[in-house]
Amino acid sequence: MSIFIHQKDNWPNFTWRIDEFVNFLSEVRYLQGRLIGKMELLGFDLRNEALLDTLTLDVLKSTEIEGEILNPDQVRSSIARRLGMVIAGSVESDRNVDGMVEMMIDATQNCYKSLTAERLFDWHAALFPTGRSGMYRITVADWRKDTTGPMQVVSGAMGKEKVHFQAPDSSCVENEMMKFLEWFNKIEGIDLVMKAAVAHLWFVTIHPFEDGNGRITRALTDMLLAQSDKSTQRFYSMSAQIRLERKQYYEILEKTQKGNLDVTEWIKWFLSCLINALNSTDLILKRILFKADFWQKHTTIINERQKRLLNKILDGFDGKLTSSKWAKIAKCSKDTAIRDINNLIEKGMLQKEQAGGRSTNYELK
Repeated sequence: MSIFIHQKDNWPNFTWRIDEFVNFLSEVRYLQGRLIGKMELLGFDLRNEALLDTLTLDVLKSTEIEGEILNPDQVRSSIARRLGMVIAGSVESDRNVDGMVEMMIDATQNCYKSLTAERLFDWHAALFPTGRSGMYRITVADWRKDTTGPMQVVSGAMGKEKVHFQAPDSSCVENEMMKFLEWFNKIEGIDLVMKAAVAHLWFVTIHPFEDGNGRITRALTDMLLAQSDKSTQRFYSMSAQIRLERKQYYEILEKTQKGNLDVTEWIKWFLSCLINALNSTDLILKRILFKADFWQKHTTIINERQKRLLNKILDGFDGKLTSSKWAKIAKCSKDTAIRDINNLIEKGMLQKEQAGGRSTNYELK
C-alpha cells in the first residue's frame, strides 16, 4: 500500500489548481517588483548594507531551522569577505560557517548557472568540511547510502517512534536526482516562483544526502527566487520566514508528502510564506535607513571600539547593553568600557535607559 507521495505510480508528475492561488502569485509578483524598485532608489552603500543584512539573516535562520546556531559576527564577516565588502569589526570565521556562506552565495550570485550533481556535491562538501555531522561520520559529496537503514524523519521516545516520512530507497536516489536536475535546468515551463515551490517539495522529498538536505533545499529555493527576481542580489529571506512559521511548515510538508500528487495546498502555503517574507523586508529597510541617518547626524570623531559597538546596537543588539557587556564584546577593561560609554553620552549618541534595575543599561539617544 502506497503511503508516501514518492510511492505513487505517477510520481513525480505533480498537479495543481492554479485558480486557487493565482491571487497569491500576483501579490508575490507585485511585492517583488516593489522591493526591487525600492532598492534601486537606494545608494550603492545602502544597497550593499541591505544585501549583507539579508544574506546574514538567511544563513543564520537556515541553519537555525536545523537546530544549529552560528555566530552572527562570523557569518556577517564571511559574507562580506566573499562579496569584497569592507566592514567594521570583521572577525575570523569557522570552516562550517564559511561552507554555509559559500553555498548560499553560489546559489544566488550564480543563480543562472546550471545545477549539476557535481555542484550539489560541492555544496555538500562545503557544509561538512570535516566529513562529520556532529560526532558522526557521514557520506559527504555523494548520494546517501542508507547503510544504517532507511532515511526516516522520526519523533517520539525509543520504542514509541512515529515515522513522519520515509525517503525513497538509496538505490533509487541517483535516478530520482537525474529526473529532478533535468526538470530544474529547463529554461521554459512554469512560473519561476511556482517552480521554486515545487523544487523545494521535490528535493526535500528525495532527501538525496545523509545530512544537510534542508539547508540545500533552501539554497535551491533562493536560487530560483533570484531567477524570478532577475537579480542576483537578495533583499528578502525565505529561510527567516520559514523559521518563524516552522510548525506550519512541517505540518503542511508532512501532509503533502503523505497525500497525492495534487500539491495545490503546498503551493498556497509556500506563496503565503513568501508574501510574509517580502513584507518583512520593510523592517530591514527601516533599520538600514535609520542607521544611515544616525551616522549622518553624528559625524563626531569616536574610537574604533565605540564605532563597532554602536553598529552592533544599530544592527539589532540582543538583550540589554551594560558596561560589562561592552567590555566583553570590545575586549577591554570595564573601566575603559565606562569611559567609552560616558564619552558617547556626552556626545549625545547614547543615553541611560529610563527603566531602573540592578545594573545600568544604555540605549541609543
